[in-house]
Amino acid sequence: MRRIRNTAKAIIILVVIMMFNIYTEKAVAATLLQSVQEKVTTVAAVPAVKNIEKIVDIDSTFIIRLIINLASVLLLILFIYYPNNKDHDYIFAYFIFNIIIFLLTYLMNQVKISMGAAFGLFAVFSMLRYRTEGITMKDMTYLFIVIALGLFSALRLQYFELAIVNAIILIITYLLDGNLLTKREHSQLVMYDNTEMVKPEYRPKLLEDLKERTGLSIHRVKIRKIDFLKDETTLSIYYYEIH
Repeated sequence: MRRIRNTAKAIIILVVIMMFNIYTEKAVAATLLQSVQEKVTTVAAVPAVKNIEKIVDIDSTFIIRLIINLASVLLLILFIYYPNNKDHDYIFAYFIFNIIIFLLTYLMNQVKISMGAAFGLFAVFSMLRYRTEGITMKDMTYLFIVIALGLFSALRLQYFELAIVNAIILIITYLLDGNLLTKREHSQLVMYDNTEMVKPEYRPKLLEDLKERTGLSIHRVKIRKIDFLKDETTLSIYYYEIH
């Protein structure tokens, strides 16, 4: 969890640097504007030059898109992710990633940025990999969903188009992660105290022993780590929720 928070802090610093560069460019553009206006005498040229000064436009459109984005993330986390997973460890990271992606995409839409710089910016996110042992594939999938919501919300789409896109993502996520279409499979990491039982020929006995100890309807296991010195094995157990 500490690494996740450090990753989020690194992304915040990246956004601050980017915004500083943007407003630095704005100051330079204003200086150039003043210099050009002193030399340009034609009336037609002045309105075209005035567009240089307004690099980032924070208006009602930005506020509305931000509200739609936050509403979508709140619905995703409070009504889909948390009720189905009962885990609040990554909620902070989900909100931070979503907001940062939204701001970055919105700024990139407002500022002329080269394609190479854009790919380089997203390459930074690919390097910020999660190496904590506890994160699951489902948690990583939800991370990509909140990133996608922030990305779509910042694009130049009509409000109804944005609402439809976000609604499709939320509905599909709800159907797949709930028990409506498929059984919801849960997983946990457990420490098992008998390395002999992890052999392939003892797999049925291992499942029965785990079922008896945990009381869960375990249908498969995956070996994560074996420590022969301590005679311990780290297993991922997978089971269906029993109502």
